[in-house]
Amino acid sequence: MVLLVCDVTELLVFLLGTKLTLTLDDHSVMGLFFAQSFFGAIQPQGTTVLVLILVVLLFLSFVLAGSEVAFFSLTYKDINLLKSKQQPAYKRIVDLIEQPKILLASLLIANSFINISIIIISNLLIDNMFNFEQFNAVWVEFVIKVIAVTFLLVLFGEIMPKVLATQNNIRFAKDFGGIVYGISYLVMGLSKPLVKYSDIIERKLANKSASAYSLEELDHAIDLTTNETASENEKNILKSIVKFRNITVKQIMKTRMDVSGVDQEVSFDQLIEFVREVNYSRIPVYKEDLDEVIGIIHTKDMVPHLDESATYNWHKLLRPPYFVHEQKPIEDLLKEFQSKRIHFAVVVDEFGGTSGIVTLEDILEEIIGEIKDEFDEEDSDYKKIDDNNYIFEGRVMIQDLCKVMDLPTETFDAVKGESDSLAGLVLELAGDFPKPAAILTSGDFEFTVLEVAKNRLQKIKVSIKRQYPI
Repeated sequence: MVLLVCDVTELLVFLLGTKLTLTLDDHSVMGLFFAQSFFGAIQPQGTTVLVLILVVLLFLSFVLAGSEVAFFSLTYKDINLLKSKQQPAYKRIVDLIEQPKILLASLLIANSFINISIIIISNLLIDNMFNFEQFNAVWVEFVIKVIAVTFLLVLFGEIMPKVLATQNNIRFAKDFGGIVYGISYLVMGLSKPLVKYSDIIERKLANKSASAYSLEELDHAIDLTTNETASENEKNILKSIVKFRNITVKQIMKTRMDVSGVDQEVSFDQLIEFVREVNYSRIPVYKEDLDEVIGIIHTKDMVPHLDESATYNWHKLLRPPYFVHEQKPIEDLLKEFQSKRIHFAVVVDEFGGTSGIVTLEDILEEIIGEIKDEFDEEDSDYKKIDDNNYIFEGRVMIQDLCKVMDLPTETFDAVKGESDSLAGLVLELAGDFPKPAAILTSGDFEFTVLEVAKNRLQKIKVSIKRQYPI
């Protein structure tokens, strides 16, 4: 049967070649070459097998490339949603994403093998379809193979899967999670050792980097290099400048619970009375609640109008609010304050709600220390009992607590989670809302809840069970 097919093919080639020679000019030699090569050199059975293998490999490359985008674009919200579902497909996604390094290594290893296989199979397939030896031009073979393989890999292994996965990551992960799970299982023997060795290299590099640039080393360098006449306060300012760029707005802002705002519906007399009570120079004005701040009232703008009646339209004195995200570095915020010539910003969270306020004074305090005015209460945020026992307000920031207790700023990094305040740290340790007198322990530290009011941890005692090495 194969011989018969070959004989018929040779006859077609002869007739076709003869006809083309009679009807075409010399410029059509290239077209004749491709026609003769295709019909003369093709092997039906072998070509069919290669095409089927190539299709399967392209499909697997499609799945793996898209899965890399789909799985690693899942947010914490998406993962929590998947955990609540009972279908095996969703549980499979959660199982895979719980080991992200192993998953990523498996996807990359498998995709590399598959892409190499695609290149080899495509090369064999092109060689079966075209007899390049009959045409003495190596560059033609090279160009055809490069263009063909690049087109296949880019289209099916990059663009299409990643576009689809980006548009609907959960659906893509659900549909192809079984294939990814199977492939991950097959290459597990390679991915685990690679992840292990990469972690070792990462730790070594991190240790070197940390030893060269750690804040503790820089603090020690400041202590050694500063002039003997330099005061302790001057040294602390230098240390604060070093740490300045690593601090975010969320770490220094006044939280929403501590913000004094005023409703836009109050009368002018009520506004004046409110300003007298809070003693703030800038007050946010909101509509219904603090999540909708519409402007900032400056008390100095009110002075020329103090003699106005209660019906005075004070809203025309409002200045537009300036909003910043809570993860914004305070170094960038300081530059914006300088360029825009403002001292006050409303801090918003990822959902657009108001999480607090931040002022120029808050930023400066991170460099020069606490700034007290005539309205500030002395030591209002904490009370020192002895060297190992302190009582703090729950709203105190963790980094401020570390400063007061003379502890490294990263002391509680391993247990604080996403919390920035002492109250958040205690809630993280408790796993639930603690009752008054509850005692929580973390390493050498003991936290005692002293006061609770309106679902807020008001006062917390922090004790060091033994002298902490500084």
